[in-house]
Amino acid sequence: MSIVETRLVTGGVDTHLDVHVAAVVDDLGGVLGVESFPTTTAGFVALHTWMIEHGSLRRVGVEGTGAYGAGLARTLRRAGLEVIEVDRPNRQARRRDGKSDSLDAIEAARAALSGRARGIAKSANGNVEALRAIVVAHRSGRQARTRCLVQLRHLGFCAPDDLREQFRGTTIAKLTAEAAGLRPNIDGDQIMYATKLAMRTLARRVHDIDNDTTLLDVELARLVQATAPSLIALHGIGPHSAALLLVAAGDNPERIRTEAAFAHLCGVAPLDASSGKKPRRRLNRGGNRHANQALWRITFTRMGSDPRTRRYVERRLTEGLSKPEIMRCLKRYIAREVFHHLPH
Repeated sequence: MSIVETRLVTGGVDTHLDVHVAAVVDDLGGVLGVESFPTTTAGFVALHTWMIEHGSLRRVGVEGTGAYGAGLARTLRRAGLEVIEVDRPNRQARRRDGKSDSLDAIEAARAALSGRARGIAKSANGNVEALRAIVVAHRSGRQARTRCLVQLRHLGFCAPDDLREQFRGTTIAKLTAEAAGLRPNIDGDQIMYATKLAMRTLARRVHDIDNDTTLLDVELARLVQATAPSLIALHGIGPHSAALLLVAAGDNPERIRTEAAFAHLCGVAPLDASSGKKPRRRLNRGGNRHANQALWRITFTRMGSDPRTRRYVERRLTEGLSKPEIMRCLKRYIAREVFHHLPH
């Protein structure tokens, strides 16, 4: 057996839209090679073949496994390799050596080798990946609907007098319904015509978004029920909150080994900030913010409707804690409960 075959190596990839830059380092972090490959299926295979030519490859650090590196990550995982998500380059190395794709690929390999980057990438090969796609469309639709309603209300305020009086004091639902039925007359006043046309367009756009959202809600509820029925059965957890938590965990939640790791992923685990003789903890503002938002929504729901949670809140209030502090504690407890209902 040759030295190359027995040598342990680690790979690193800096991903881009058209070209991936790959690097291979030995078990001491020494650079063995850097090469570029196209972002095609053949390019992914060629990148893997090139890496294993340098030695026994077991782990590859990849930047952006949920974006430009998604296809490559799937190819490497099918080859039996451990794919490590590399969040960001080493800032000290970047300040010292500068910035280039080759340097970023080398740093990705060294981060995976040293354990500085240790999060196993999501497999994105099951129901959770389907949920993620629906959540993306649902979130963008909600944002677009809000923008349309704000613009519709603004046009109503600034409309010609007759049109403004027609919509004065109406609710947003009634405004949308009536604006969708407007009949612009191109032969009349041009400002009136343009305003009616714009308001009708925005109102009908809102109705289209509502119809699309209804369809997405049905599919989201179906996928959540099929993926984690015990999670959706917990008090205060609806399909949307469950979907956000499942997307944070991924299709391979076994990559999150403990409930503490899941709490850290959701940004609800306090961070140690002790110094000298002063032990203390600080609020964790990192983690997956969508999962954190879902835990907040569950907490808020339980504080209003769950007797056990309400008793807990009353007890902690008598101990001198504020409502925000109590909610942080509850979010941490709920994260522990959710972890045991993930589809391991």
